[in-house]
Amino acid sequence: MNTSSPTQDQHVMITGCSTGIGRALAEVFIERGRPVIATARRLSSISDIEGPHCTLLELDVTDSASIDRAVSQAEKAPGGIGTLINNAGWGLMGPVAELKENDLRRQFETNVVGPVSLISRVVPTMVKRGSGMIVNVGSVSGLTATPFAGAYCASKAAIHSLTDCLRLELAPLGISVVCIQAGAVRSSFGDTASNVLNEDGGSDSLFATHAKAIQDRARASDLNGMDPREFAEKVVEQLERTPPPSIIRLGPLARKMAILRLLPVSLRDRFLSKKFGLRQG
Repeated sequence: MNTSSPTQDQHVMITGCSTGIGRALAEVFIERGRPVIATARRLSSISDIEGPHCTLLELDVTDSASIDRAVSQAEKAPGGIGTLINNAGWGLMGPVAELKENDLRRQFETNVVGPVSLISRVVPTMVKRGSGMIVNVGSVSGLTATPFAGAYCASKAAIHSLTDCLRLELAPLGISVVCIQAGAVRSSFGDTASNVLNEDGGSDSLFATHAKAIQDRARASDLNGMDPREFAEKVVEQLERTPPPSIIRLGPLARKMAILRLLPVSLRDRFLSKKFGLRQG
């Protein structure tokens, strides 16, 4: 595969830099002297990292006009966009049968459609330049789906599949594509995740007795996760390899979830049913 790595003077554009992995990645690249374009829906949430090596841009990945504006501004920066890291995302928690259509659409608009839209905007310029890197932040949740996180798991499985295809399609054009399959990493995920039962009060839900299990699922990474700074440092080290790895699987539960996927369905179902208190009659 004939791919070329971005040069040190080309910008690393990162989405979702307000907290967690996105914020940590921006800080690590900045400290290494790489010019960064940090984005977030609210500039006030990232104003403290602005500096000589960091340009801030407002970006809502669910808004096509916002994407167009951000990419247009970013490509005017000296060196242009050498690396795009699609990190922005959120999690929709709750039983699949009780998800609202609008919430499900928002889940995929944010975690899947938005990243692909950004890729479609930056790839033409990368191809003209003859180099570039696309990095999509997935999750081990996309390897093994867990109860009460079906929408989130499905969105991450989708971005994994799309990344696999992009890697093959863009290699002949000189662009590297990397999928980060993150394990548990401490962030504000549990605070920003949307919990169907909490929003509706849960009294009419068929799964009202599982409200705590759903909340615990949303906060699992915050309680047992890897420090985002440590995670980011290890990720950046691997991204700077020539060539970079196709898949970076890192963080607590990463190996366990990958192995769990390989188990016979009956064993996997038994394990997850027990863990989430879903007795099967």
